[in-house]
Amino acid sequence: MISSVDTQTAKDWRTRLREFYGALQNVPRAFKLLWEADRFSAVGTGAIVLISSMLPVSQAWVTKLIIDGVLEQIRLNAEVQQGFRAVLPYLTIEFGLIFVGAINGQMRQLMDKFSSLKLGHLINTRIISKAISLEARWFEDPEFYDKMQNARRQSEWRAQGIVNAGFLLAQNLLSLFSFLAVLIAFSPSLALLLFAAGIPAFLVQCRYSSLSFRLETWRAPETRAMTYLEQLLTQDDSVKEIKLFGLGRPLLSRYTGMFWKIFSEDAELAKSRSFKALAWGLLSTLSYYVSYGWCIWLTISGRISLGQMTFYITMFSQSQGTFQGMLDNINTLYENGLFLDNLFGFFGLTSNIEVWDAAKRPADDPRRGIEFKNVWFRYPGNEEWALQDFSLEIGPAEKLALVGPNGSGKTTLVKLLTRLYEPVRGDIYLRGVNIKYLPPEEIHRRIGAIFQDFVRYHLTFRENVGFGAVEHLDDMARIMAAVRKAGAEQIVEGLPKKYESVLGRWFDSGHELSGGQWQKVALGRAFMSGGEVLVLDEPTASLDAQAEFDIFQRFRDLTQGKIAILVSHRFSTVRMADLIAVLKGGRLEELGSHQELLARGGTYAQLFGLQAQGYR
Repeated sequence: MISSVDTQTAKDWRTRLREFYGALQNVPRAFKLLWEADRFSAVGTGAIVLISSMLPVSQAWVTKLIIDGVLEQIRLNAEVQQGFRAVLPYLTIEFGLIFVGAINGQMRQLMDKFSSLKLGHLINTRIISKAISLEARWFEDPEFYDKMQNARRQSEWRAQGIVNAGFLLAQNLLSLFSFLAVLIAFSPSLALLLFAAGIPAFLVQCRYSSLSFRLETWRAPETRAMTYLEQLLTQDDSVKEIKLFGLGRPLLSRYTGMFWKIFSEDAELAKSRSFKALAWGLLSTLSYYVSYGWCIWLTISGRISLGQMTFYITMFSQSQGTFQGMLDNINTLYENGLFLDNLFGFFGLTSNIEVWDAAKRPADDPRRGIEFKNVWFRYPGNEEWALQDFSLEIGPAEKLALVGPNGSGKTTLVKLLTRLYEPVRGDIYLRGVNIKYLPPEEIHRRIGAIFQDFVRYHLTFRENVGFGAVEHLDDMARIMAAVRKAGAEQIVEGLPKKYESVLGRWFDSGHELSGGQWQKVALGRAFMSGGEVLVLDEPTASLDAQAEFDIFQRFRDLTQGKIAILVSHRFSTVRMADLIAVLKGGRLEELGSHQELLARGGTYAQLFGLQAQGYR
């Protein structure tokens, strides 16, 4: 009867074998990345490996010839010059082999350097490209950041590790074939002893490689937390509060505590791994000296020559080293292959943005604007609905303001319209066309937007504005027009290099702006867009009263011919819109013009009264 322990052990071994096989499947994928990154280095390293694999047995054989040649000249009692000339060809051949080996070594380092840099660049650009291709929902999911952390943290050197180990394994195998032919001819029993003695240490290394991988993967949240604390303590956007509230030492202490926790786990694993590897490694050393002793015995007994003894002892040492190196390289492939699961798993993430068949797409209807029809939406991992059965129609060139408390769904509507997210149910139409017919790139060309949490690019003023329509980044007339619309002319005039001045403090010669100035720059970026829809999410939150008044006095001129959607908590701003939609709990509670909603005496009228009272 098979015990439960035996059954569990069998399951564990089956699991490990599946894991081992799965990790090794990443090896050809890593070499494919190398081929895409640097074909020249891939082919060059392959040629170097082929030459290097033949050198050890060739050098050992030439050494045997030299020793036997010297002994033969001594036996013949030859003159020194004559004896030296007899051995000189072998010496020249050995020098040539050593010279080739030196060239090979230098070329290998050069190829490794080139391939490492190019492979690292390819992997980083692939990770960034994948992140760019995913919709915004992924970036609000902690598990996504863990996956990206695991993909980015070690993939570059792990992939290079697979490449290096793969080439070395090929070299080991080629060398081993030549060693085996010699050793089996000499003594099959000794060949078996030498190779079998290295297997236990190999199994120990594989076991600890698996444990190391699991440990690194499980603690991705802690590693990401350390990165976050490091950013908090070193970046300009948080330095004021860190100093003001005395958070530096407490957060540094928390960072240090996380480090020592991770360090202690790594140290325990490393100590256990080293001890067991050393213990089993002694078995390999013992098998080598048994073979060594046997070879000496044969030499003393006159059954082999001194040159042959030297040759076989060299073969024992190199074959066992090569076999152990082969096992180590297989373990390296296994360990690095485990970590590359994170990389290829990240590459496998897909966007759920659905794009319908363009051949069936209806023509745009200029008489229609934007329509939300029975839209339901909730954020990933959240059971509460951000929008519930929401329907709203905005006419062509109409100006709509969205008001409501925080969390009522205002910004969510904008995210759905711009296809940063997909509705769970319901449909959205632009000019009578369901936006599922429109690829995200087209949507982003047709809709210009500025969000409250806009980005402050530490680049030139021109780029900060021009990024609103990156294809027109060199169109200075268009950029200057956008700057005028945003009321940012005085800002650019006050900069030493005008439009080519670098903003922010991250780089040399950078110029920091006030919050209101940054917001005007971001407004310019929104006005840079040539789309038929303009979305402004809290566009004047950081502006002073005069600047806000100036912009909204020209609001209709700035948005002439466009659909404009304005999200704001300031009722002095929203009152100039054609329609005002009041949202509450993800539903449309009220809809009408400013005067209509005041006359209705509902939620809008109450909120307007409260805000107006604050200015009295």
